[in-house]
Amino acid sequence: MSRSKAITYYITSRLLLAPLQLLTIITIVFLLLRATPGDPADAILGGRAPESAKAELRKQLGLNLPIGLQYLNYVGNLLHLDMGSSISSRGQKVWDIIWQYFPATAELAVFSIAIALIVGITVGTISASRPGTPLDVGGRLFGIVTYSLPMFWVGMILQLIFAVQLDWLPLGTRFPATVPAPNHITGLYTIDSLFGGNLNQFFTTLYYLILPSFTLGILLSGIFERIVRVNLKQTMKADYVEAARARGIPEKKILVSHALKNALIPVITVLGLTFASLLGGAILTEVTFSWPGLANRLYQAITERDYPTVQGIMVFFGAIVVGASILIDILNAYIDPRIRY
Repeated sequence: MSRSKAITYYITSRLLLAPLQLLTIITIVFLLLRATPGDPADAILGGRAPESAKAELRKQLGLNLPIGLQYLNYVGNLLHLDMGSSISSRGQKVWDIIWQYFPATAELAVFSIAIALIVGITVGTISASRPGTPLDVGGRLFGIVTYSLPMFWVGMILQLIFAVQLDWLPLGTRFPATVPAPNHITGLYTIDSLFGGNLNQFFTTLYYLILPSFTLGILLSGIFERIVRVNLKQTMKADYVEAARARGIPEKKILVSHALKNALIPVITVLGLTFASLLGGAILTEVTFSWPGLANRLYQAITERDYPTVQGIMVFFGAIVVGASILIDILNAYIDPRIRY
């Protein structure tokens, strides 16, 4: 089989598996929500509400039906792209909640992953190019520490240092309440402020993005640092690198133009897997920094036992992770000729 046909077969199989992956996510989320303690009727009406009112509310929400029928109804609604209505937001459609809050999460995620890539690749490259030196040891420690530190703890420590003690950065939220936010075009404040030609709003948005995006980005950078350092060390020992040295090519050019390019191929694969960590870290980061994003809204929905909102947001996040992993697999298939199918 030719490589082009093999890639086509591989892409087709991945696309066919995507609905099964989403169905698995939907099923797990549905069952876990039903298994958790607490009653949405109690969360909405309060523990002292009459039992008749609670029973009527459960009937309205469909929670009085057998769990199998609830599941079939939910999957059937999803097939029609209907995620239902929020319990805690007075019947607001879950889709409306997603489109309202997701731009803030997307903006935080983009800046965080950019910082993670820049810092991780830089530290990993420096560490691998100086084996056995203090820089190498420092790079390894950086990767271990950033990978293992709790996200919420680091966020609170950075808030205490840079927002409370030094007063350099804002403590939280996305934009000052006393200043008009950019006109809603995409929901991404950095882009909307540029579309509106307002540089003050643009720099204010960046100012409020610094602390949460650096917190999430630095902690995720350890993943990329370890991948780059290990693969670059192996690549620097390859035969074609030795041949380049024998031809008198400067070491710096060998590192940047030859070894680093091949060492970055695994980063593309890890980038797709990091999306799950990114979304998980976004929840803790948004809650810590009072960031008005979809992850923070998910946390609120969980505390309020808002089943439709939790299910809808989790399915949406799951679709993003599945889509990102498929895209990364496709890119990896095209750029890495060593892959066989």
